[in-house]
Amino acid sequence: MHQTFGEHAWRRNHLLFLQMFHKHPLRSFVFQLQIAKHKGEILGVVVVESGWGSILPTVILANMMNGGPAARSGKLSIGDQIMSINGTSLVGLPLATCQGIIKGLKNQTQVKLNIVSCPPVTTVLIKRPDLKYQLGFSVQNGIICSLMRGGIAERGGVRVGHRIIEINGQSVVATAHEKIVQALSNSVGEIHMKTMPAAMFRLLTGQETPLYI
Repeated sequence: MHQTFGEHAWRRNHLLFLQMFHKHPLRSFVFQLQIAKHKGEILGVVVVESGWGSILPTVILANMMNGGPAARSGKLSIGDQIMSINGTSLVGLPLATCQGIIKGLKNQTQVKLNIVSCPPVTTVLIKRPDLKYQLGFSVQNGIICSLMRGGIAERGGVRVGHRIIEINGQSVVATAHEKIVQALSNSVGEIHMKTMPAAMFRLLTGQETPLYI
């Protein structure tokens, strides 16, 4: 699902989030690092959206170019969420804007990043007491394409744009769409899922060629 917001709305949402995040417990996990690079050299990363429904609406590091500044530093890992670059917050900004900020680093020799270190796979726990409770999200070809606000799925950590990797310990990477839907529809109690951004999944499985910036 894709939503387009006006510049005013983006600024308002961005400021509101920063106010909330200032008191958020995850704030203590943000750490700063510095990466050295040559002038004219790209940072050598691919970033993707964290997915609608994320606690942190910012970009995720999905790939690093071998021998590039990001990889050479040894300080970053796939799945890290980038909060800011050289003092510019990326929280709440559109993916294209974040990519533009990263591209603008080409002539810099030092890059300061504030990141939250996260694994590439997101663990989801949906509590569904009974079949009468709607899961509150829809899936197409293994990818979560919509999410009901306030539903049990949103509370459990489901994110739009993520690829489902596992359901209750069973891999569904090669499972047909119908069987994924059936497995979810018939599940009650605690439903454990593992997901990751679909764009990251395609990169990691070689379905997509990385375009480094």
